[in-house]
Amino acid sequence: MKHLKVNLFNFFLLSISVALLHSCASHKDVVYFQGVGDYETKVSENNHSQTFKVDDVVSINVSTLDSQASMPFNLVKGVEESSLRAEQLDYIVDKSGNIDFPVIGQVKIAGLTAEKTKELLKEKLSNYLKDPIINIRLVNFTVTILGEVNRPGTYPVVGEQITILEALGLANDLTIKGKRDNILVIRDFDGTKIYQRIDLTSVESLDSPVYYLTQNDVVYVEPNKSAITSSSLDNRASIWVSIGSLVITSTVLLLR
Repeated sequence: MKHLKVNLFNFFLLSISVALLHSCASHKDVVYFQGVGDYETKVSENNHSQTFKVDDVVSINVSTLDSQASMPFNLVKGVEESSLRAEQLDYIVDKSGNIDFPVIGQVKIAGLTAEKTKELLKEKLSNYLKDPIINIRLVNFTVTILGEVNRPGTYPVVGEQITILEALGLANDLTIKGKRDNILVIRDFDGTKIYQRIDLTSVESLDSPVYYLTQNDVVYVEPNKSAITSSSLDNRASIWVSIGSLVITSTVLLLR
């Protein structure tokens, strides 16, 4: 009987040790930008410029001192009788990378930044308008965050650029079970998928080509070993409960 008690005690100690082992995580697994010192200065060479892609929705407004002269160069739906205001429409970048611009026709903007697009349009409009002011905005700028984050989803981006850190901030950061050193970014260029990984535990991630996200990027945070182990244990929970119940029942019967 004494030998049985010792074996049962050892069994419970082993179970507790296994549970603690799987719950442990090291400092290097969860801390961002490791090795950075106080007041350290890092000059990033990551010069990012957002460029237009196929299927982008782009808002373009042309204005001059003479509003009547610039009116034909703005894509509008029509005039509302109640307000006498025309509803401005957006441009969609077609499969060839072009937009169909009023009066001047097809203009290829895929691969161009907003600034380069402004320069191109000003050049094409120079025969029609004097000193036009052109405002360009990407309308459908979204990023999707999936995996081990606190709030996965697709998020609209306000502005012309967003970093992967800002995007993860929209998703309320990674969970403690998210793998920080191997985050996957899926990027689409005219139907071609590009896969790139980034290690946020390293300060070198600031120079990664996916540190700045582009429109419609997908960020996937894979689970770490602890999450995978927990999932595996969850799937076997009923078995462990059954075994535990059997051990307790057998112990009670034997100790009577």
